[in-house]
Amino acid sequence: MRTRLRCWVLVCSLALGGVFTAQAELPKLTGSWRVEIRFSGGENRAVGFEARAEGKGTLVPLVPAPNQAGPAETPAAVWSSDDKGVVTISGPVTFPLGNIGLLRGTLVLKGTLQPNGAIGGAANFFPADQAPAKTEPTKTGTFSATRTGE
Repeated sequence: MRTRLRCWVLVCSLALGGVFTAQAELPKLTGSWRVEIRFSGGENRAVGFEARAEGKGTLVPLVPAPNQAGPAETPAAVWSSDDKGVVTISGPVTFPLGNIGLLRGTLVLKGTLQPNGAIGGAANFFPADQAPAKTEPTKTGTFSATRTGE
């Protein structure tokens, strides 16, 4: 009986050891990223995302708005990631609209870390007068983000 019990403990220990092995550490997200956004209807946008420590960052359109020197201070964005590689980025953006207009709102990106170190997923845009948590986005699409620096 003792021999059978020891074998069972050894088998269980081996089985449990395989289940509870440590996962590979996810790459750190802090640093500079180029985000390519493809909204439905063929509209493409590009933003730079600077991810800083503690879930803080900034989103900056890579095509400057016409006749706009830019804000004195870049609006704050936030980001988070979980242990499954799901990344969420949210923040205010101003996109050029035609030759003289501006489209202000909140950009929300939710995606996953890819094996190549990029991030890809869904992109949603909410106009400035809408709260993302309470309304449907006016623009939806996909995004891919690649690291441009540390």
